[in-house]
Amino acid sequence: MRLDLTTLNLVLAIEQTRSITRGAEREHLALAAASKRISDLESRLGVQLFERRARGVEPTEACRALVRHIRSLNASLHALESEVVEFARGIKGHLRIAANAGAIAECLPADMAAFLQNHPQIRISLEDMTSSETQTAVAEGRADIGVFTPPILDNRLETRRYRNGRLAVLVPEGHALAGRKSVSFDDLLDFDLVGLHAGASAQELMREQALARGRTLNARLAVRGFDAIAQLVEARLGVAVLPQGPAERFAQVFSVQLLRLDETWAQRDYVLGVARVERLPTVVQRFIDALSPIPKEIKP
Repeated sequence: MRLDLTTLNLVLAIEQTRSITRGAEREHLALAAASKRISDLESRLGVQLFERRARGVEPTEACRALVRHIRSLNASLHALESEVVEFARGIKGHLRIAANAGAIAECLPADMAAFLQNHPQIRISLEDMTSSETQTAVAEGRADIGVFTPPILDNRLETRRYRNGRLAVLVPEGHALAGRKSVSFDDLLDFDLVGLHAGASAQELMREQALARGRTLNARLAVRGFDAIAQLVEARLGVAVLPQGPAERFAQVFSVQLLRLDETWAQRDYVLGVARVERLPTVVQRFIDALSPIPKEIKP
């Protein structure tokens, strides 16, 4: 069965606008032609894609499944076009990397720089996402490689161990905990916490740990960026748990004190994830081999 891109993009447009009329307009098709395309596609697939309602249409479960594949296909086509065009400019490959904030702050930049020094004709784009968003982006083809912390939520990914990291604590100077070298998580639960936005792996981990103790996480402020967290801690608006690498740097810049977090879960792994396919593009394979020379796959 052959499916043309015009019809597939029409399905996507209708799913997004919830209207065959507006979907047809967006794809520059006459309404009658758009309706026939959808009807023909439903007949060929043997499923109903949209439920007709008085004020538009509602996608069926079959349509939602098809839309996921259309988005993945469009992402792959965009990557294909971008990479081929770049060959004309002397660029021999384009890597799209998605990574969580911890990996970007602790270890990824130096490894990217070393890789680009050895492969100057490869271009890298990097997007900051949560660990769960990163996994979805790689599985759906919107990123070539993901760097994140477990748990592994998508069995469409092949993963390798990358680096070890550790969580640490920042408190303001003069704080009740400032005279100590290390603290437990229970010690922190008595204070307001400054953290990353909901969905960030460290934030979700702390929420789970608090619930396991029958406690509530006093997440007073949530921001994007570790530097913002450090400034809020300095302003005495709370204490914070963040990756040790940036925490050590902030302790030298801001009026905050670095403490060890005495918990087994404070030690965490960073993982490389790629789509589970028979053969990866050469540039992707080279990058993961450079960052993780000995394959050690982690199962979901």
